[in-house]
Amino acid sequence: MKFSNKRFSEKEENLKTEFEEKKMKRIDLVRIELIALLLLLSAASLPVWAQVGEQRHNLAIGVNGGINLASVSLTPTVKQAQLGGINGGFTARYISEKLFKMICGLQMEVNYAQRGWDESYIDYPELSYTRTMHYVEVPFLAHLAFGRDRGMQFFIHAGPQIGFLLSDSEQMDGDWEGALADGANLVTEQHGKAIDNKFDYGIAAGLGVELRTKAGNFLLEGRYYYGLSDFYNSTKKDYFARSAHNVITVKLAYLFDLSR
Repeated sequence: MKFSNKRFSEKEENLKTEFEEKKMKRIDLVRIELIALLLLLSAASLPVWAQVGEQRHNLAIGVNGGINLASVSLTPTVKQAQLGGINGGFTARYISEKLFKMICGLQMEVNYAQRGWDESYIDYPELSYTRTMHYVEVPFLAHLAFGRDRGMQFFIHAGPQIGFLLSDSEQMDGDWEGALADGANLVTEQHGKAIDNKFDYGIAAGLGVELRTKAGNFLLEGRYYYGLSDFYNSTKKDYFARSAHNVITVKLAYLFDLSR
């Protein structure tokens, strides 16, 4: 009877694990569907806007570059400081129309970005751990601007973003084993742990100013990225329930008009 109960308990646990994995897959599917819906809504909004406002066909391309202040959301929690990195790439923007005083369009970028996290412990200042992650990221952003056609404009960006991990590296200093042996309550499961999921997706939003001149368009923007995907597996049997990116970006961009 005891043997039978043990087998039943193992079977029940396996069923719970399988159910949890299916649940996480459904959540990931919902997240992907949300990203796809935002993309479709952004694309579909262009012809609708064009029927209402003053139609335009302004295509501009250029380059962008700036800095990232990155961290990650980990559950269980890991104490961190923001990790500095670079962000830069190519930008394409299409302005479709002017609706009343609001200039409406879409912006797409292909960027190289450094993300990751930098662990920091007040009680153990001699310990340090940094994980630097190198991504190609592609944001798809609604561009809403207010201001003059020539001169200063204020703009809002918002939309989905996808990314793919190219590589990552670790740097560790200090006597971690000694600190743990002395009873330090530190989470170290992430040290040396390979990244499980290279594909990344989330939501980006930003505010900025643009100076439009005959020599081109100069943009300064502050942007925040909130990751919806986990880079470590997050089923019931895995250690981390959450592992997603949070990135603050400050960047400059230069665009020149191909058509107006």
